[in-house]
Amino acid sequence: MQSRLNKRRATTLAGGLTVLALTGLGVTAAGAAPAHADSSTQTFLVTLYGWPDNSPPGNAIAYPENEGYPTDHDAAGGTGTYNDPITFATDQDELPIGTIVYYPYLHRYFVMEDDCTECDEDWTGSGPDGGPGLNHIDLWINGEDAQDSDDVINCEDNLTRNSADVIIDPPSDEAVDTTPLFDSSSDTCYDPSSFSG
Repeated sequence: MQSRLNKRRATTLAGGLTVLALTGLGVTAAGAAPAHADSSTQTFLVTLYGWPDNSPPGNAIAYPENEGYPTDHDAAGGTGTYNDPITFATDQDELPIGTIVYYPYLHRYFVMEDDCTECDEDWTGSGPDGGPGLNHIDLWINGEDAQDSDDVINCEDNLTRNSADVIIDPPSDEAVDTTPLFDSSSDTCYDPSSFSG
């Protein structure tokens, strides 16, 4: 897995080094909140899936909460907030069931609740150094009651990114847009640039 030191992480690292330096000199800052210690940013192939191309078509998931999994839903869903993340799928050895991620490009949180055959194949494929293969997550877009299922597929394709940063185990206060990724009432696809944050 690749790890990137983006501006936010670099700022956090610089702040942490400053605190260490001041602590070494006997100076402490009262009330300073630590960064979310478990967060990491990784690069993924990010695809999307929905009602028409789920297998079988519908909103069934591999790891529903009502079967005892540490997930949030019994079927694919969610609004994208930290407390109600949207379903995503991947290989459970890549990201464990119940893992929450934040995807800055779509301005929302997702939770690992489903399996994805292509993700499994990408993850278990051998990488250039003999290690794990390609990081790949598949995000739920919904699309139930779409007027044209091709519009759902086209939206999935439009929002797919071959290489995008995803925050694993993110803090709970990232900016969120709960606009549907695919709006079946108007058959329209989400425009990430429409969010002002």
